Amino acid sequence: MGNFQEKISFIWDLADLLRGVYKRNEYQKVILPFTVLKRFDCVINDSRKAVLETYNKYKGQFENMEPILQNAAKDKNGNPLGFYNYSKYDFKTLLQDPEHIEQNLINYLDFFSENVQDIFENFHIKAHITRLAKADLLFLLIKKFSESKVDLHPDVVSNHEMGTIFEELIRKFAEQSNEEAGEHFTPRDVVKLMTKLIFVENGVNLEKKDIIKLVYDPACGTGGMLTSCKDFITSINKDVDVILFGQKVNEEIYAICKADMLMKGENDKNIRGPFS
Repeated sequence: MGNFQEKISFIWDLADLLRGVYKRNEYQKVILPFTVLKRFDCVINDSRKAVLETYNKYKGQFENMEPILQNAAKDKNGNPLGFYNYSKYDFKTLLQDPEHIEQNLINYLDFFSENVQDIFENFHIKAHITRLAKADLLFLLIKKFSESKVDLHPDVVSNHEMGTIFEELIRKFAEQSNEEAGEHFTPRDVVKLMTKLIFVENGVNLEKKDIIKLVYDPACGTGGMLTSCKDFITSINKDVDVILFGQKVNEEIYAICKADMLMKGENDKNIRGPFS
């Protein structure tokens, strides 16, 4: 991604909108969840029409629409997404009705699948939506996130690159708040070294056929260590079935990790937060 740093800088600069309404150490409480929401908005773009049509076709006929909507939610290559949204709104259409943007954005969030709703509940995003709306900042923030510079569609930003963007934002926010960034993520070089020590120094045989490897990180941060371990294993033997597990006590970081795992096609139920 040639404009990787440009995207980080653009998202980081959105904090300028929040000055006076939020303290510096609160900026991430808005920027991180809205960045995650923008990513979801971009990822579901290819399935948006099919999911909405499916919902309108079958609503009222089934008590549980979950399996039907999940089946309709696929990427452009026909692969299941594992999540969906059946709202008529997206970042662009929200801007067409400025007077009701707060209610419409809440509607948009409520029409996500339950696994995605859990992510935004851990961000407490609805409280921030109300706060932003009262300060007349909600429309401006959505408008900024709708600019082309922050296009986070998978065709533009891969899952790996998206994870790096989140890590860099967390690092920046931690520095601004005089916190230790290492509490929430580990630098990539350190992650790669730890991965090799785990699997090479311990002599784990990864070349056998029909094997399953379980990887557990009890302080998984944004999930970088889990992803690194899977990448390392599959680079040696692509037929290994790698199952990832992780937990994180910080609500916001747990939410980012779960979102990242979900978009990578992992079982998001294996990522546990403080109340799960």
